Amino acid sequence: MDIKALVVDDEQLAREELCYLLGQAGGVTVVAQAANGPDALAAIEAHEPDLVFLDVQMPGLNGFEVARRVLERPDVTAEIVFVTAFDRYALDAFQVDAVDYLLKPVDPERLEQTVQRARRRLAARGAGTPGPVGDGDGAERAIANAELERLVKRLAQGPARPERLAIKVGERFLLVDAADVIFATLADEVVTVAATGFTGTSNYRTLDDLQAQLDPGTFWRVHRAYLVNINKIKEIVPWFSRNYILKMSDGKSTEIPVSRSQTKRLREYLRL
Repeated sequence: MDIKALVVDDEQLAREELCYLLGQAGGVTVVAQAANGPDALAAIEAHEPDLVFLDVQMPGLNGFEVARRVLERPDVTAEIVFVTAFDRYALDAFQVDAVDYLLKPVDPERLEQTVQRARRRLAARGAGTPGPVGDGDGAERAIANAELERLVKRLAQGPARPERLAIKVGERFLLVDAADVIFATLADEVVTVAATGFTGTSNYRTLDDLQAQLDPGTFWRVHRAYLVNINKIKEIVPWFSRNYILKMSDGKSTEIPVSRSQTKRLREYLRL
């Protein structure tokens, strides 16, 4: 029997991509889509899905708020999978006993693992095996609901800067301390991140998005195509028109130009 799934994301392209991947995975029927929290709750009521793929950050009700309201309904037994571009919520997702936590862009093999995990949980619940919060256990629901309440308040305070970032290297996601990021660059709409020991790609779509998550005192946008960790500058080379080239501390000693607008700031900071 196919798993009935609901896909919730405020970005249409993201919904369509996930629906396509679920179709490729097999054994899953997407019964509805929703673009925001209120529509998600209405779709859950109307379609009674087995599995809900929830984006975390959405206008109106965010994903954690939707999950909290689902848990408040003992007659709703849908399992939850959180899907987002931000790795900092992963531990939180598992603390509320979500089936899984997927990072965008969603990897097909990783999604297949999630579907299989959900299938096992649904089968165990159907067999009457004591299980996750979705089985209606009041005590476990209360614990998860309290945790979701905390997460909702945290999101309302605005995004916290993550101490670690997820960098995709090959088919794997590696977690790197923000302090170990050397620089990031944007080319062909892909953000590449050089960190101590490896280079990979980021889930952030723009340098602006990535910069917003990092310490502005440490990470400078020295050029429209480059974001650098000023603590990882190895050498500053004078260039024409009193500008500079930065040599970074990665293995290639990557050279990064400093834009005219940032040259003054660099001079004042380093007393050049």
